[in-house]
Amino acid sequence: MKVLKFGGTSVANAENITKVINIVKNEAQKERIAVVVSAFGGITDQLLKAGEQATQKELDYVDTFESIKARHIKTVELLLPKKKSEIVILKVKDQLKALFDLLQGIYLINEFSDKTKDKILSYGELLSSYIISEALKEHEASSALKDSRTLIITDSNHTQANVKVEITNKNIKDYFDASAEKITLLPGFVSKSDTNDTTTLGRGGSDYTAALIAAAVDATVLEIWTDVSGMFTANPKLVRQAFPIEEISYQEAMELSHFGAKVLYPPTVQPTLYKRIPILIKNTFEPEAKGTLISKQPKRNNGPVKGISHVESIALLTLEGNGMIGIPGFSKRLFSVLSINQINVVLITQASSEHSICVGVFSDDAKKAKQVVDEEFAYEISLKKIKPLLVEVDLAIVAVVGDNMKNHQGISGRMFRALGQNNVNVRAIAQGASERNISAVIAHKDIKKALVSLHSVFFEKQIKSLNLFIVGLGNVGGILLEQIKKQQVYLREHLLLNIRVVGISNSRKMVFNTEGIDLKDWKSEIEAGIDRTHESFFETVKNLNLSNSIFIDITANTEVANTYADYFKESISVIACNKIACSSSYSSYKALKELAKKYSASFLFETNVGAGLPVINTLNNLINSGDEVISIQAVLSGSLNFVFNNFNDKTSFHDIVKQAQEEGYTEPDPRIDLSGVDVARKILILAREAGFKIDLEDIDNKSFLPEESLKANSVSDFYETLKTDASHFEKLYTSAKQNNCQLKYVAEFNNGTAKVGLREVDKDHPFYNLKGKDNIVLFYTNRYPEQPLIVKGAGAGAEVTASGLFADIITLGKN
Repeated sequence: MKVLKFGGTSVANAENITKVINIVKNEAQKERIAVVVSAFGGITDQLLKAGEQATQKELDYVDTFESIKARHIKTVELLLPKKKSEIVILKVKDQLKALFDLLQGIYLINEFSDKTKDKILSYGELLSSYIISEALKEHEASSALKDSRTLIITDSNHTQANVKVEITNKNIKDYFDASAEKITLLPGFVSKSDTNDTTTLGRGGSDYTAALIAAAVDATVLEIWTDVSGMFTANPKLVRQAFPIEEISYQEAMELSHFGAKVLYPPTVQPTLYKRIPILIKNTFEPEAKGTLISKQPKRNNGPVKGISHVESIALLTLEGNGMIGIPGFSKRLFSVLSINQINVVLITQASSEHSICVGVFSDDAKKAKQVVDEEFAYEISLKKIKPLLVEVDLAIVAVVGDNMKNHQGISGRMFRALGQNNVNVRAIAQGASERNISAVIAHKDIKKALVSLHSVFFEKQIKSLNLFIVGLGNVGGILLEQIKKQQVYLREHLLLNIRVVGISNSRKMVFNTEGIDLKDWKSEIEAGIDRTHESFFETVKNLNLSNSIFIDITANTEVANTYADYFKESISVIACNKIACSSSYSSYKALKELAKKYSASFLFETNVGAGLPVINTLNNLINSGDEVISIQAVLSGSLNFVFNNFNDKTSFHDIVKQAQEEGYTEPDPRIDLSGVDVARKILILAREAGFKIDLEDIDNKSFLPEESLKANSVSDFYETLKTDASHFEKLYTSAKQNNCQLKYVAEFNNGTAKVGLREVDKDHPFYNLKGKDNIVLFYTNRYPEQPLIVKGAGAGAEVTASGLFADIITLGKN
């Protein structure tokens, strides 16, 4: 024989009840079954509401009752043929009249005792079981309704009655031994005291009813049918990748249930656990799903961790003071006063120094706990032996659960590393000697981020999700989005990286989508986006609070660069194409690097020098391996190299610069390139990354531009000066040609000093044959004193710059 229990959502309406009947019919073909049902979903709350309205002299109780009545009658009409429904409705109305009479009595005498409350609440299960049994008889003749109150006997502790197990077991066993019905349907939750009054079994009462029956008849299995396909590895509403656990032990199930997995209420299934009767959690709406089997010896196929759960609305109470050290009795008094005041403790932790004791309680109890504990220790507080109770609110508990964790090293390390990397601060830790549960108290706002991070570490094919927030959707930004779209599938399959663009912004609008923006249609989405400011973009990123968040700056905007510190403080990594931050004052540069380190964020800016070339990465590898830089010589402007490679006696300097801008090789304002400022910033960044303290004003920048060009008021005025001073540029070219040299804009760094400027380079120099928009960097170091380490390749253009940004993204993903 097996026992099936269907919860409130499973019997919420006629459609759902029909699904239940089909499940029951199929199960009854295999063996005899007992079916326990709850009240229709939400009815228990409505019954309680009606009673409270009545006792408060609110006539609204009549409306609440009418809503209850209409719902039951409507369900009968939809479930049964008209002729039979009329008969059933008459009996339902009789029960409803008795309910209404009770409510009227409460209203008149202004009293709603626990005894009366049990009578009121019992109508939910009594009505649902009667209606469902009548509908079941239409499909299965060998079925009967049995009132659980004739079987389950309790004391008179109303609303939370204690079962008298011996007589209850005998009643159940005797009844089913004598019954020949294939299907017996019973109301859950309700019982009767030994003085013959209706009682109820409290929270999870229907589960308790089913467990009592299963234990008494030695059922082969207890099936609990609900609206989810078993116990999940984490809350699927918060963790999209969560999946049902096929098999789990009783102890693991209890741990997960204590910590928020609501499909099972531990105290109610104790009779089943005592007899080691398997429990199967099934989904009424997906009956073909396997569900979760809870048993003594489950199969071990998912690693040491079985699930991650959480409890919301937690407050942390800390009792501390030097007067506690070595003095017995403080813990006893603390827990006694909490117990006397019915404050449930959900987590305990104490340092070995005995200087403090931390306990977790539900937030609703925090105020009362503060009051009673401070009263209990008033004398010690007055002597300053201990401090008044410290209360921290807006917290939650996350718990990693698994029987086998004690046999695997590093579970705790992996757990706290995942939390730390995502800026989830741990306020308290609790771990029992059994090592079946590791619990951490965290900020309530970090619940989703913590669960997603932990689930990724313990359950997923180590596919790391990166959440990108991109500012700057010009030429480079658009190409980067196209590259990401093209490579998303490849990266997931080959590098186990799931790259999602969650937020994008141009100078006017911004768009966010936590599921990932559709990169096929990002242009129309940004046009329809909301107005943005630097502050509003940051606040949105911060409030989304996603794990592995990366801010990507593809602008040349000072205000955007000034926000990097805010991102670092939230442990959000920054990838910068923008050179302003790294070429600002040395103190600002150093502060950003320190912030990134302090908050476990990454700061990558490979595209600051050489676009997509691995210049900074190569330099960092040299420094990290213990090498020291002596000198750097470089052509660092792809745009200037393009200009001087194409400028000759048959072209005008103005036209070549214009072409370079149109092809995307220069900044939007080409003066930044031609003035040498951009090159100076790049050699500055390389010098700093090599370990030298240097600022932009320390660099000798010898401009080749005429004074009029440098003082131009606008880009258009600047171009006019290039025409006016054409002879100046022709002289530069003629001189180089006469000396059999090439014009190259060169950056040099030697022993702490740096300079940039236009040079005539002869045929023997490595820079002479540098073509097109290529860059070249020569690193002279202790290991490469004479023959330098050379990095060479395309150093300008939207495609290669976007590729450099993409490379930084992948680098972060692989870290």
